[in-house]
Amino acid sequence: MTIRTADAVVIGGGHHGLVAAAVLADAGWDVCLLESSDVLGGAVRSAELHPGFTADLFSAFYPLSAASPVLRSLELERCGLRWSHAPAVLAHPVRPDGAPAAVLHRDREATAAGLAEHHPRDGDAWLALCAQWDEIGDAVLRTVFTAFPPVRGPAALLRRIGTADALRLARFLALPARRMGEELFAGEGARLLLAGNAVHADAPPDATVSGVFGWLLAMLGQKHGFPAPVGGAGELAATLARRARAAGAELCTGEHVERIDVRGGRAVAVHSATGLTVRARRAVIADVAAPTLYRDLLPADALPPRLHADLDRFEWDTPVVKVNWALEGPIPWRNPGVAGAGTVHLGADEAGLTRWSADIESRAVPQTPFMLFGQMTTADPSRSPEGTESAWAYTHLPRGVSDDDAADELARRVDATVEEFAPGFGATVLHRAVQRPGDLQAADPNLVHGAVNGGTAQLFQQLVFRPVPGLGRSETVVGGLYLGSAAAHPGGGVHGVCGWLAARAALGEQRALGAVRRRVTSAALELIYRDSPSAR
Repeated sequence: MTIRTADAVVIGGGHHGLVAAAVLADAGWDVCLLESSDVLGGAVRSAELHPGFTADLFSAFYPLSAASPVLRSLELERCGLRWSHAPAVLAHPVRPDGAPAAVLHRDREATAAGLAEHHPRDGDAWLALCAQWDEIGDAVLRTVFTAFPPVRGPAALLRRIGTADALRLARFLALPARRMGEELFAGEGARLLLAGNAVHADAPPDATVSGVFGWLLAMLGQKHGFPAPVGGAGELAATLARRARAAGAELCTGEHVERIDVRGGRAVAVHSATGLTVRARRAVIADVAAPTLYRDLLPADALPPRLHADLDRFEWDTPVVKVNWALEGPIPWRNPGVAGAGTVHLGADEAGLTRWSADIESRAVPQTPFMLFGQMTTADPSRSPEGTESAWAYTHLPRGVSDDDAADELARRVDATVEEFAPGFGATVLHRAVQRPGDLQAADPNLVHGAVNGGTAQLFQQLVFRPVPGLGRSETVVGGLYLGSAAAHPGGGVHGVCGWLAARAALGEQRALGAVRRRVTSAALELIYRDSPSAR
């Protein structure tokens, strides 16, 4: 058995854990991070799929990273990170017959011109939506990327647009994606840009507030693009690790944490399967799934019965099936406008998205899957040899359906759908690999049943309800223990905010405790010296 002591122990080396380690180390804390696998990064990793072909194993495009004030504050470019962009941000083919696709460009005028081809009014409507984002986008992001309940972001919005328009904005943000598109646009192309982005987070297009996900991602794509790290997603994780180490954090791989010691209502030590014990002087931050933290790592008697009952109602997001390809040449899209897009939303028009969502919610494996499709060499030429393409697609199984047979059948339907939109696609495949829900969980234990969002993004498990009612902040019911994963507010996506909020909460608690200690010490000294001979 090995015993050491640190100011803070971070459990999990995903990107949130690495952010937390860097922030605490920047504050002068002695930080020890323990990661169970042999590779840091969690769901921000890449590997060689086929000789010369780099595949991102989980996440791939990073608009939230580009917008995140947390990641920007770490100045990762100074540690070697470089970003790359595809010629177009994303495309959504309306039909497989070669009809014009809806295409999002980083130039808003180019986006608007393309959407006007779908309906003459939609170009101006898109520019009006961009102008709205120019006015309120910063305040919205401040609201999203801060501890709950947010104060400064909504206050800034109120000052900027007034109470009446704030109520109209609140209604707008509560709209289902389908309804939002119908209110904003006359043609299907622009509506698909919203709806396709909305289902990045497992919210059905007819669900309340699903529109806000589509609006947010579309506007971030318009302003920042969907950038990819040069060399693969693993380069983002490697840069975060370099940044944390440069600040003084110790990052240990191959250390699977089995339990957290709680004494006097506080987390005081962490034990790994190798026999390592790390005593925590100040804090423990868990970059792990919420059920893992509360049910596997903590003693049962450390939690109130109500929390156990709430965890019974915790909802995972839908399982993911991902197909990766090494292609000997460009994808033969029927619509040439799709070729330059890094991200492609493929397989469904407006009505098709509703049918696909209904299949998912009714626990039927979709006949025609809607998928996110990535052309990685188009976005970053370093991903494969010149003239080839490294590509992937991912789609979802229904909740509760994650067996290999269902995953393999869905992967075959993915191939068939791509072939429909790009005849001859199959003939370009040099290598194909499927990541089933069990494969995803085996590679990253946080991706339970292949869920990549840390829990559903639907309204009943967001804000003060994430991960369970009343725990909408990184603080937990155990003193000195903080949840710093995507299971905490604000949820999924590679933005680093969950880890940052946990680290800031730990630092804030220590400052508060220090202030209390100073007040107690001052009062004690006053009592001691007030009646001492030298004071008289």
